[in-house]
Amino acid sequence: MNEKLYFLLILIISCSIVSFMGCVFESEDYADNYDLKVNDSNLNSSNDTNDNLNSTKKNIINKKLKNTSKYEFEGKCYKVVDGDTIDVEGIGRIRFVGVNTPERGENGYKSAKEYVKNKCLEKTVYLDIDDRKNKDRYNRTLAVVYTDDGQNLNHLLLKENHAEIMYIPPSEFYPYDWQ
Repeated sequence: MNEKLYFLLILIISCSIVSFMGCVFESEDYADNYDLKVNDSNLNSSNDTNDNLNSTKKNIINKKLKNTSKYEFEGKCYKVVDGDTIDVEGIGRIRFVGVNTPERGENGYKSAKEYVKNKCLEKTVYLDIDDRKNKDRYNRTLAVVYTDDGQNLNHLLLKENHAEIMYIPPSEFYPYDWQ
């Protein structure tokens, strides 16, 4: 009986360690899925542990994890697909979470697309990616998009009547709070 109890205790401890390690590396795994690098906020400090970090971690590519703000990633918007979808360098296709704009051929399509072009085309945008569901069925990253002056573009589309709310749980964002 003691051997079975001992084995069970070892199994529980092992599972706990594996679970803990999974949590520790979750943010790096998430970034790897998007071909992004994590910007560890401690990389610039000068303690011995950080001095031993691999130089590739210190040389973050274009996109940075923003540990001190609500933004997770940033990049230049190089294409506006429509009023609620853009392409961002180094990240790919972004679908604005919580909103829906008219489709091609529908009233309001051109004005919504032009509005988004004026706000972010060829500019740096900042993304807060949905932590509960980060991709849609078309493999687009779901995010709140912030303009270079810090405005929530998803909210602005609603405010300016270019979009309507499209809340699909699970989502960390509740667009009804934006109004």
